[in-house]
Amino acid sequence: MIEAQPQAASAAPLLNDTFLRALLRQPTDHTPIWLMRQAGRYLPEYNATRARAGSFLGLAKNPDYATEVTLQPLERYPLDAAILFSDILTIPDAMGLGLEFTQGEGPSFAKPVRTEADVAALQVPDIAATLGYVTGAVAEIRRALIDGQGRQRVPLIGFSGSPWTLACYMVEGRGSSDFRTVKTMLYARPDLMHRILDVNARSVIAYLNAQIEAGAQAAMIFDTWGGALADGAYQEFSLAYIRQIVAGLIREHEGRKVPVIAFTKGGGLWLEQIAASGVDAVGLDWTVDPRAARQRVAGKVALQGSLDPSILFAPPETIRAEARRLLDAYGPEAGHVFNLGHGISQFTPPDHVISLVDEVHAYSRKQRQGLAAG
Repeated sequence: MIEAQPQAASAAPLLNDTFLRALLRQPTDHTPIWLMRQAGRYLPEYNATRARAGSFLGLAKNPDYATEVTLQPLERYPLDAAILFSDILTIPDAMGLGLEFTQGEGPSFAKPVRTEADVAALQVPDIAATLGYVTGAVAEIRRALIDGQGRQRVPLIGFSGSPWTLACYMVEGRGSSDFRTVKTMLYARPDLMHRILDVNARSVIAYLNAQIEAGAQAAMIFDTWGGALADGAYQEFSLAYIRQIVAGLIREHEGRKVPVIAFTKGGGLWLEQIAASGVDAVGLDWTVDPRAARQRVAGKVALQGSLDPSILFAPPETIRAEARRLLDAYGPEAGHVFNLGHGISQFTPPDHVISLVDEVHAYSRKQRQGLAAG
């Protein structure tokens, strides 16, 4: 018997579409905000759900739990988007590499890709058969976002790791401080590296399209380790494959454009090139000046970021001041999504996030009122 594929909730009207309009550089009455890793260990309710699930993978691979934790930050904070709770390593796990999470050590693979035979054996996974728990979660989250009046509260973001970032874990077998093994392959056997990256890119295209068909309304590509590459290598081994993914994605669904965001941590040097890759928005880490970034992209794409996550350890008045500083740096013009320059720390005091979200909304509304008055 063929298992029925999850269907997205019908295209309910969006109560708050500010995030999607900002990604498309359309006017908004405030700057939308969401946080990378907004459903995570800094929230006590997340930790309670994870304990019930028994493990991180038990949490991520159960659509009911994934839906529960996706919605948790929205219950605490008036965020402008939800992001699917999952992990960037779902694709190599679906390839049969044996993903494991060890307490205190993070993710690792039982079968790292090291030899020519390992590389030759890689295949694009059957998304429905191996990653149906992800698309099932997407569809369930969309339904859970519908309020009592049939309106969807906020948009849902789907995501994947970039081909290069996935390759880093697949070849190293775990996280790395110097990427020695994967970079050795890159320089010594670029043919093998390109084979890995091509399989990864085709897998990401299929994976993100499945998320979009299940109900994701924006797609984000996390190129977490792109900044570890040298200039020249970045363009060949990371950006080229991001470009391939963007060209292969469904860009309209349920009568709406599906915006695509690319985030390369440490990628400020290549901002213009990332902006020219076909994406709708570029994520910025905290090393990038948003004022200069806006000038550099010249209105071609929206920008997302770039607050240092460590600012959330500061007193609330400092958090509010830093939010205003970043909003002033970008200005009230369309095309800005407020976010952190990387994921929120597990040690962040949850109450400090309230100060950030409140200040971003309140101050950006005043900015736009001033723009209108001018």
